[in-house]
Amino acid sequence: MSQTIAAKVTRADQAANPYFYIPFEVPAGTTRIDVTLAYPKAENCIIDLGVFDPRDTGYPTNVGFRGWSGGARDSFFIATDDATPGYVHGDIHPGRWNIVLGFYKLPDGDTDISVSIAIDAAPRSVAPQPVRTFPVRAQAGWYKGDLHCHTFHSDAKGAPEVLHAAALQAGLDFLAVADHNTTSQRRYFHPKSSADLVFVRAMEVTTAEGHANVFGVDEWIDFRMTRPSDAHTLTRLVHDKGGLLSINHDKPPIAWDYELPEADCQEVWQSTWLAWNWIALERWQQRLASGLRISAIGGSDYHQPARLMPEGPLVLARPTTVLWLPELSEDAVLAAMKTGHGYITESPNGPSLVVTVDGQPMGSRIVRPAMAQVTVSGARGDQLSWIDASGEIGSAPIETDDWQFEFPASTAQRFLRAEIVADASRERLGTEFQALIAGRELPWQLRDVNLADQTIRRALSNPIYIGS
Repeated sequence: MSQTIAAKVTRADQAANPYFYIPFEVPAGTTRIDVTLAYPKAENCIIDLGVFDPRDTGYPTNVGFRGWSGGARDSFFIATDDATPGYVHGDIHPGRWNIVLGFYKLPDGDTDISVSIAIDAAPRSVAPQPVRTFPVRAQAGWYKGDLHCHTFHSDAKGAPEVLHAAALQAGLDFLAVADHNTTSQRRYFHPKSSADLVFVRAMEVTTAEGHANVFGVDEWIDFRMTRPSDAHTLTRLVHDKGGLLSINHDKPPIAWDYELPEADCQEVWQSTWLAWNWIALERWQQRLASGLRISAIGGSDYHQPARLMPEGPLVLARPTTVLWLPELSEDAVLAAMKTGHGYITESPNGPSLVVTVDGQPMGSRIVRPAMAQVTVSGARGDQLSWIDASGEIGSAPIETDDWQFEFPASTAQRFLRAEIVADASRERLGTEFQALIAGRELPWQLRDVNLADQTIRRALSNPIYIGS
């Protein structure tokens, strides 16, 4: 059984609701649904694609989601035993389903769209959903990971297997795969999580007004936000399920334009430092100075290509989040992200930056601080800068590759954190960046960066909070 549904849509429809629903009936006994979207795709006309089954109760729902591919695909299938990446296989519930179109960009005038739907009832088995595993490496220490990357379950070209190989190549201990608005990548990553490489449950809530990562939640989280205040609904959905919420890349070209939610983390560093990250850093600094407690994390936002790429400046784990864990496990990673017991560095082999105050680690709170202790490796000739709510309050040259330094912390206001700023390494890093942008098509509007005007950070610590 097949049908084609046609419609005309306009910017008025987009203004009324960026999500446009096309209902269709699915009879009992259906084992596979195929859907194809046709529209005049262009730079100014991009329509996202997804589907919900009859259990959907409208935003915000906990049930009924069956898949999302954004603008990366114009067709998909869902069957009882398999599904297109980004979509959820399993029982085909009879009743009214809804194709959901996301109006990311629409041109002036009418846009003609058509959706072709084919329904099949051939006998098929019902494949189970992936089961989460709980690997543990029972050893305390500093562990490295990337908290933001993508596979072909959303808009990357690479399979989960290729991303897995890239993480091992980079020497990572943990990885959060945050495909856009879907959790179907767990078909691969749940059974493959191991003590060698722990996979952290993640999903990127992706809208036209901002992106946020959800960590540590089994279920899919409804992304269909249409109002500035829906950011608070998002927080409730995540926290009710015991997860963490992180605001992603709050900088051009995809800043956070909703109301500020009760976020646990902020992605302060995304991709190469020169991809506008000083803007995200300043917004985090302002939030800390206002009295908020938000842990800093970093993520490459790497969209895995179809083949494994060699190590380089725009691949996985640039930057790397480094966390102190009592053991390597997903629960330990999530707990350290929440408290901020760690730092961000430029790469898996980037400088280390460990800050304590009176022996208490990053993420702690101290009422009356006395002395700060900083341990740095791999940054000789660069500068250490320390910052409180008023801004930079001191700096010192990093004299050796393995360097320790103390300074008074008694006058710090609200918090104390540190940065490694490129000095001796600045010329090298600048030359590498210029070579990177030469003759290439790059993301994040990197060609527009004025290198001469920017301070280059090589590592950022989380704060130690001060006061009662």
